[in-house]
Amino acid sequence: NYHFRDKAALYEAVLDHGYMLALQKYPPDGGLPTSAPDEQKLLAFVRSFLQRLLSEGPWACHGKLMARELSEPTGMLDKKVEQHVRPLFKLLSEILRAIAGPELNDAALRRCARSVVGQILFYRHAQPVLQRLEPELKYNAQTIDQLAQHIADFSVSALRALARRK
Repeated sequence: NYHFRDKAALYEAVLDHGYMLALQKYPPDGGLPTSAPDEQKLLAFVRSFLQRLLSEGPWACHGKLMARELSEPTGMLDKKVEQHVRPLFKLLSEILRAIAGPELNDAALRRCARSVVGQILFYRHAQPVLQRLEPELKYNAQTIDQLAQHIADFSVSALRALARRK
């Protein structure tokens, strides 16, 4: 009670601390300069997101807590979406807009951003099934890099195809 009034405040402090640790270890821009090509920015974003979800260590607690928060939401979810998730989603949307150009309307762009996030989350949430389908699949720096490259390449191709169709 002295430091955290109640359990909810303690839980929020743990979520915030884990988020800060994860972002320090794996920043969404991957340390790239703002002048980097947009495709590299997308790859850095995807890689850092995967690292925050799949890596081990103290910075991984946030991804695990948020995965639980998604499956069993508490009163904290709304606040953390506004504080943590919305800014990252905005950054992703800006990267995707730069790649797709103005031909893609805002609704289609939001669907694309959700699709990128869905591809990333798949590897976290489907991990128990994937390990049974492919027992040799282990998440390490190399496989995370390969997954990030695949998701980025797949997403860039889809964005460009959708933009051409419009």
